[in-house]
Amino acid sequence: FPLRSFFPNLCCHEPEPPTAALLAALLGLSQCQKTDPDPASQLPAATQTGANTFGCLLNGQPWTPQGNDGTSNYTVDYDHTYHGGNLGVKTYRINGKFFQYIIFGGDSIPGPGNYSLNRAPKTVFFTDSQNPTACQDYDGLAGQYRRGTLTITRLDRQAGIISGTFAFTLYKPGCDSVRVTQGRFDKRL
Repeated sequence: FPLRSFFPNLCCHEPEPPTAALLAALLGLSQCQKTDPDPASQLPAATQTGANTFGCLLNGQPWTPQGNDGTSNYTVDYDHTYHGGNLGVKTYRINGKFFQYIIFGGDSIPGPGNYSLNRAPKTVFFTDSQNPTACQDYDGLAGQYRRGTLTITRLDRQAGIISGTFAFTLYKPGCDSVRVTQGRFDKRL
């Protein structure tokens, strides 16, 4: 049985030309490109090899040390003999004539593990010199909000390697909050 006997109008109509709206939709779909890469993909890998890397998302945007003012833009100091293990991670970024600093660490960090950055003897500091008002410094002092975690994933004093991850939020009244997420560092001591 030929199909035409059941469907006499099959193949007897000329196809209608595509409408302008359909053509525009198809053209639009063909132009789709991902122009902005995922911000986290722009960070260095979270390694534990002493790769001398640092990166985080600062309010959702990739942030790595950049520029040089005559001093290293990324340092990590660790003294296992001071106050149960003292860690200091300091880094900055130069954008034209403006600086941003991220500093964190503290006492009582004896080795790998999870540490709260919420209160002393831990510290978290952020400043942005592009903001000339009092809102440039966020340091978790009285009246300010500070929440965060630091995870030391490797502390090998013999090999001279310290690595970890971190995240924190800082806020003070009258200022925008500072959210640091997906932070990672890997440094030779």
